[in-house]
Amino acid sequence: MRINRNMLLKIANDTVEKYVSDDRSLMAVYLQGSLLGDAPLIGNTADIDLFFIHSDEIKVEREIIRVSDEVHLDISHHSHMLYRQPRELRVHPWLGPAIYGCKVMYDPQHFIDFVQASVRGQFNNPENVMSRVRRQAEHAREMWESFNSKPHLPDPQDACLYLRALEHSANAVSGLSGQNLTERRFLMDLPHRAEAVRKSGLYPGFLGLLGAPTADSGSMRSWLPEWRNAYTALPANAATLRLHPYRLLYYERALEVILNGQTAHDALWPLWHTWTHAICALPSETPHRAAWQKAGEQLGLLGNGFAEKIEGLDAYLDQVEELLDAWAREYGG
Repeated sequence: MRINRNMLLKIANDTVEKYVSDDRSLMAVYLQGSLLGDAPLIGNTADIDLFFIHSDEIKVEREIIRVSDEVHLDISHHSHMLYRQPRELRVHPWLGPAIYGCKVMYDPQHFIDFVQASVRGQFNNPENVMSRVRRQAEHAREMWESFNSKPHLPDPQDACLYLRALEHSANAVSGLSGQNLTERRFLMDLPHRAEAVRKSGLYPGFLGLLGAPTADSGSMRSWLPEWRNAYTALPANAATLRLHPYRLLYYERALEVILNGQTAHDALWPLWHTWTHAICALPSETPHRAAWQKAGEQLGLLGNGFAEKIEGLDAYLDQVEELLDAWAREYGG
């Protein structure tokens, strides 16, 4: 089935209409994510990110709903109380950018219209920009410090924490000029965000922290069957919604497209990120851990090479912090 942006927008609108007719607690709905751009598809797959704001207590925080093999809905449910302080949302590193750029789908009481107007009012004020990105950088530094305080060979939870530190560090850079980076497009968009702040070297530096120089497209392709096996082995009660079964093709098709492109290393983030989270969710004695461990040691993200990556993260965070200080001096943040 050929999918296009107009089709996805119709699915989003139809979904909102259905939920509104069935749930009287819905105050507002807004759309976020890749569907706001001109190219929401990778490998003819896409998700539709909807945020539902409720007047009553929410029963489910997030749900993944299949539309077809290629498309799924990713619906987050929020209490209206989360949006009662727009000034605080303005400096929130995740919700602030989401509200700023969202498309309002349903809002009969103009609740989210008011919130969005308040958030947008001072959103690009240098002080607010710095508040958002410094929180990202500080989180990354705290994670680095946790590794430095008790050095040891990393387990899957350490590998997940390391990736979180990398994610925060990259988004500290990204937040100076745009939205937060998303999982499938993480390394596809990072070069543009680094160039926007005249620090193009932060992209190859980030690739180094992921171990990209040790893995070519052939290596990453050879990992895909084991990655898939780990993903599909997740018990229903252990899988996070990030790794919901309906999202498998969403990742798999994207990995195939990126690996066949000119910048195959851009597949490393979604591949290693989802693989690592799958291993964290599986039992410690899982047989799927061996292939992941071997790949991680090749990348230097597990085993004895991990200490060198922690040293590299320290140096990278120094560069990010220096960038933020320089940006604040130039723009007054």
